Amino acid sequence: MLGLGMQEVLVIALIVLLLFGGKKIPELMKGLGKGVKSFKEGMKEISDDVEKKSDE
Repeated sequence: MLGLGMQEVLVIALIVLLLFGGKKIPELMKGLGKGVKSFKEGMKEISDDVEKKSDE
């Protein structure tokens, strides 16, 4: 996973928990999920446009 070991992931998770608290983490993950979904949709649109232009 991006060259990170289990210890690094646990340290990052602990820091996030300390910074944002347990109540904010679900909101952050929901926002992150929406961002990733939006990014994927944008990449798909670009890919479709490139394919469409190459067919012309």
